[in-house]
Amino acid sequence: QFHKDGFLVLEQFFSAEECDSMRSQIQRIVAEMEVPPHCRTSFSTREEEQLQAQGSSDYFLTSGDKIRFFFEKGVLDEKGNFLIPKEKSVSKIGHALHAYDPVFKQITHSPKVQELGRKLGLERPVVVQSMYIFKSLIAVTPHQDATFLHTEPLGRILGFWIALEDATQENGCLWFIPGSHTNGITRRMVRAASGASTCVEFVGSEPAYNDNQFIPLPISKGGLILIHGEVVHKSELNSSESSRHAFTFHVMEAKGTTWSKENWLQPTPELPFPSLYT
Repeated sequence: QFHKDGFLVLEQFFSAEECDSMRSQIQRIVAEMEVPPHCRTSFSTREEEQLQAQGSSDYFLTSGDKIRFFFEKGVLDEKGNFLIPKEKSVSKIGHALHAYDPVFKQITHSPKVQELGRKLGLERPVVVQSMYIFKSLIAVTPHQDATFLHTEPLGRILGFWIALEDATQENGCLWFIPGSHTNGITRRMVRAASGASTCVEFVGSEPAYNDNQFIPLPISKGGLILIHGEVVHKSELNSSESSRHAFTFHVMEAKGTTWSKENWLQPTPELPFPSLYT
């Protein structure tokens, strides 16, 4: 089913207790959050805003081996001070929770995740990045993860998306185009040449997708969605009163695979990509 559709829903993969432990841990992390005003970067999935907000920011480019905070639009004043309570201002926290936080590290490398990797035939999977996503108002435009995490050959990136609360059509569940992982990719986000006005740029363009092609994937708390690196997916804005927290991480099959030197995310001497298998 996964190879046919490019995604797979596994309900009740994690327990309610495991989900609650992640949410409690993130509350502690946000409570202790101290972000220098000049580093306060808002997160966006719109291409022009991505280039401006993230591309011009070393804070984003050097976040692969750190735990860093990315904020919703409009929650900071010109001086970088919060206009709303800071726990409601964060869009996502990334990109190395799996390496540096004990709770998220335990979830990422849990025996059932490792067993799932083996069932999928992964021989040398490594964890490349992780994110805690708060999902408030913004919609996430249609995209393929391999646009941002490029490998040679393609087909070596796998996303694990864990619902920490029920994800419904009202609060912004994921939508997918079944089978769209078989068509390659048409767009890449790459590091720009030195001296460019932004640190990253897009090569190629995202085609226009027909809304009718997408199917929604509502999923209950504790459910896991496996996401092929080239499957097209999106989420609509959260139009409900309820939040939709998720923890997601990406794995690469390292055997016979080259990680693109042009990717925004690069392994570092401090944090080479850790093996999924322990």
